[in-house]
Amino acid sequence: MEATLPSCLSLELPYKSPSFISIKQMNYMGADLAPLIIRKVTTLEHLSGKHIAIDANNALYQFLSIIRIPDGTSLSHNGKTTSHLVGLLYRTTKLICDYDIRIVYVFDGLPPQIKFAELEKRRRAKEKSMDEWAQALREGDTRKAFSKSVMTSQLTRDMIDESKQLLDLLGVPWVQAPSEAEAQAAYMARKGLWASGSQDYDSLLFGSPRVVRYVSTEGRYRMRAEKSRPEIIELESVLTNNGITREQLIDISILSGNDFFSGIKGIGPKRALEIVKRYGGVEGLPQDMKDNLPKNVSEIKTFFLRPPVSEQYEVFYKRCDEKELSSFLEERGFSKRAVVIAGERMKRLRGKQGILEDWI
Repeated sequence: MEATLPSCLSLELPYKSPSFISIKQMNYMGADLAPLIIRKVTTLEHLSGKHIAIDANNALYQFLSIIRIPDGTSLSHNGKTTSHLVGLLYRTTKLICDYDIRIVYVFDGLPPQIKFAELEKRRRAKEKSMDEWAQALREGDTRKAFSKSVMTSQLTRDMIDESKQLLDLLGVPWVQAPSEAEAQAAYMARKGLWASGSQDYDSLLFGSPRVVRYVSTEGRYRMRAEKSRPEIIELESVLTNNGITREQLIDISILSGNDFFSGIKGIGPKRALEIVKRYGGVEGLPQDMKDNLPKNVSEIKTFFLRPPVSEQYEVFYKRCDEKELSSFLEERGFSKRAVVIAGERMKRLRGKQGILEDWI
């Protein structure tokens, strides 16, 4: 199938995800802290001129999950998946050129050892979803097939390399994290970028002073009929409103579940907040509760507080290589119209006096 973008400049993704897909069916993990979060709904226009470090793997998984044909099959060309490139090209050029949002993508490095158990659980869940998707296809149930397919996405090394190559051709900066991208993005936000961008709340646990969610031109992160608007979350507001420290927020995530431990059964974020405020933290828990915690709980806390990050990175934009970009996209089945639109968008950025020079 040709990986194409529509012909107008007010683009929409080639396939809209159905309204019955919930965010829990997608590949987003992380801590469930929603009931404790203070958020401010904003607009893409408000983010104009601001540098945001985006969790690249998080974004690519979203593209792989929702950019599919109605039976749940990914877009592809000559047997190679292109959904991730369609989403990356569409969203990146739109946000940069139409909204002047200065995106820097951050890619995951090697996962920490403490994450392996949770990764294995996800692998088994993905295999189950693959079987259920195949069964739904055999039964001709397209609705069910799509809903199961979103949990089968696999982000391969080739896909990541292709994504980095596309960003290089566009002139968009990216940073390779030594470990978790959210940890690196949080560090970059502390060191001067305006915010980190992710769907997970883990960025707060890693100490990002400001997190932006739903930085999306199509506005369909929640996979419901209504559109989602960008949200700004301030770490200090979350801590002050709940009367806790960042370390206690990490403890709450351990009790209720995060990327490194699935949590204690029956304890959600609100209950975890009560427990942490009563006992001060996981160290002060009664022994019967401590027995339900992982043996490496101190290692988990240390990872959130002092994760491996790179201090050597650049966030400078470069000029788009239009000729090579055209070849790259056409080799992967993008329509000539899509190539033209992408090039026109980057030309508009180049034509804005002072902006490109400022970014470079």
